[in-house]
Amino acid sequence: MINQDRLVNSFCDLAAIDSPSGDEKEVAAFLIKRLESLGLNVEQDEYGNVIAKDEGDFPLLLSAHMDTVEPGRGIHPLVDSERIYTDGSTILGGDCKAGISIILEAIESLSEDGLNRRPIEVVFSREEELGLIGAKELEFSLLRAKEAIVFDGEGRVNQITSGSPTYLAFDVEIKGRAAHAGVEPEKGISAIKIASEIIVQLQLGRLDEQTTMNVGSIEGGSVRNAVPEDAMFSGEIRSHNEEALDKVKSYMLNILQDTRNRYADAVITEKFNTEFEAYKIDPQETVVEKVIDQLIVSKMEPELILSGGGTDANVFRSNGINAVVLGVADHGAHTVREHIIIAELVEAASFCRDLLLADA
Repeated sequence: MINQDRLVNSFCDLAAIDSPSGDEKEVAAFLIKRLESLGLNVEQDEYGNVIAKDEGDFPLLLSAHMDTVEPGRGIHPLVDSERIYTDGSTILGGDCKAGISIILEAIESLSEDGLNRRPIEVVFSREEELGLIGAKELEFSLLRAKEAIVFDGEGRVNQITSGSPTYLAFDVEIKGRAAHAGVEPEKGISAIKIASEIIVQLQLGRLDEQTTMNVGSIEGGSVRNAVPEDAMFSGEIRSHNEEALDKVKSYMLNILQDTRNRYADAVITEKFNTEFEAYKIDPQETVVEKVIDQLIVSKMEPELILSGGGTDANVFRSNGINAVVLGVADHGAHTVREHIIIAELVEAASFCRDLLLADA
């Protein structure tokens, strides 16, 4: 059975290891030793993703990511009778070290009890928070699984991500003309002014039930007494509807062209990049049916929830692996108010264990 103390301690040990995106080396080394102690064959691909597997046909892939967002250094987990949290100076790292802990505890408890389970493959990826980079670089030739459970959702394990949007990132750069702001401002072309005029025309926030748009960063200029020659801003468009996404992109391109027409001596360049593609799960997929059936057996009501975010499941699915994302008991992810409900963490580990046992 699930050992709650071991599960909580395992999470706290993981959370205390700094692993902001791009700095996963130490946590990877920790996980390699832990997976090897569970009798799995472990390796890292060229990108540093950790891959573990055992023998047997038709393995189930279990996955979570190793990296966390900032502020994620020097995390000191605090534990009471109900929750795991921090003092508010850092995130907790439940996204996604709760997922890692769930997988480790499920495997260890089955081994400890001497029970047979379904063959598995495990992937702990790098740099998920930067745009699923580790999954995109994953050596899929090392895997045989065609079904996956990705433990990377918010809330209880019965919260199933029913779909994820296409994510279109954009960067816009403006080059104007520098001039002394007090002596001859007329000779300048303010790149910051141009950037602000573009941004104010964009419809930001939730555009409809399936589409959002955001400008997340902006920078420009150098000193207060010069007309700024350079400015740039970055943002994103997300949508579950490809037609809606294309319309928003076209709308933005029209704004950029209109701005070029008004500022003929400025240079405005844009770059769009699709970070990941949308998907919707089919309730009749075998792995989805198994998850739903096991939730019902476990006396939990399955909740299919459309997500506005992306996970490694987006990449797995684009590479022929039917992946389902489940909740990991984490709440308030990416904030210093992040916390884990211990009862839900145990519940998720029990579900993972039972799923592997039921399918043995």
